[in-house]
Amino acid sequence: MTPMDDSMLADLLWQWIGLAVLLLTSGFASMSETVMMAANRYRLKARADNGERGAQLAAALTAHPERMLSVILLVNNAVNVGAATLASVITIELFGQNETMLAVGSFVLTFLILVFSEITPKVIGARYADLLAPYIAYPLTAALRLVGPVVDFVNLFVKALLWLLRLPRRATPQAPSLEELRSIVLESRVLRSEKHRDVLLKLFDLERITVADVMIPRQAIEFLDLTDDEETLRAQLATAYHTRLPVIEGNPDEVLGILHVRQLLAETLTSGFSREAIRRSLSPPYFVPEETNAMTQLQFFQEHHQRLALVVDEYGELQGLVTLDDIIEEMVGKFTTSRPGSDTVLQWQEDGTVIVDGTTPVRELNRALGLDLPTDGPRTLNGLILEYLQEIPESEVSLRIGDVRMDVLQCHDRRIRSVRLYAPTAGEADTSESSSGERSSEEGR
Repeated sequence: MTPMDDSMLADLLWQWIGLAVLLLTSGFASMSETVMMAANRYRLKARADNGERGAQLAAALTAHPERMLSVILLVNNAVNVGAATLASVITIELFGQNETMLAVGSFVLTFLILVFSEITPKVIGARYADLLAPYIAYPLTAALRLVGPVVDFVNLFVKALLWLLRLPRRATPQAPSLEELRSIVLESRVLRSEKHRDVLLKLFDLERITVADVMIPRQAIEFLDLTDDEETLRAQLATAYHTRLPVIEGNPDEVLGILHVRQLLAETLTSGFSREAIRRSLSPPYFVPEETNAMTQLQFFQEHHQRLALVVDEYGELQGLVTLDDIIEEMVGKFTTSRPGSDTVLQWQEDGTVIVDGTTPVRELNRALGLDLPTDGPRTLNGLILEYLQEIPESEVSLRIGDVRMDVLQCHDRRIRSVRLYAPTAGEADTSESSSGERSSEEGR
């Protein structure tokens, strides 16, 4: 190592400054690559549609990733080669042709590149991708215009290699799945209202549930039977909870049509009340299979201008009734009043229990009481209990399904009429998996 004069010191200083600039440029290229690949293209498109110039440039770059990556890698590799050459020059000027010091200099440069030009910039880029993408798009667009011919020349060889490997030039774009959309909604900070977020999540769930999950079961359908006398029919129409009623003539499996009470009112004002007036006011029944998913049925209601459909199984037997309101309430929650005469309120009492009807849908129990009862099997509490017991209980029975303890209080006509549910506690929730399906029979209580 020889003494250096002022001019050599000045040259060495400029070389160090040049090395720092090259490392920073390499770091910017690495960060740009991570930012542009990690940025949410849907957010970029939304900002671009609002007229944001940076977002428009970023969207244009991400639309042709091969050109964008080519210019980033071209700049990054050129800068890294320049940094390696400059580091060797500095080492030689400081220590001469010392192989050991050249090796040490290469190691130090590799460390600096990893820390300051690769890892740190990429971590920052991945963390703030959506924020940085519109700003980084400006220098990247300028660089692409500057070295565009070089990029196109390099891409000729890339395209030739892809052709030899029989790989498509561009992968077929895939729309985000429902699970990906669900994750986006859950992680979104734009939807500050929990209610808005819940509605969107339940909207995605409409693809998973069927009309059988939200329908009114056959036993709970309010039929209008034409075999009844006119006084009975008048009384039923006067106290009817629904404005649309399925009309039968003795046999519930044979629905004659759907009666709109308002249409009957117009008919009776001109011709008086009679069974024939009811028949003239009927509209044809609309049948749907029970496995139709709720979202599809919602579209069917819109396309066919219907609000009510009769649900049938694969054998054509009537299973229940589904309305437009039933599907909408699955998204936004209950918004109608309770059925007149119904005293059942789905909420926990002060003692941590609630008595419910066996025909209550499991999904409704989960939603109203915050439970986690299985919904992939029977749709009602009655069916769920019978599936676990594998028999119709003849006396009061206590059992546990998941973390929910329940008592069967009343059975009638081969059906469970009433059940007492106990609110799960923290201790019960911890042991729910081991105690699932646990049963104890208590005779004579």
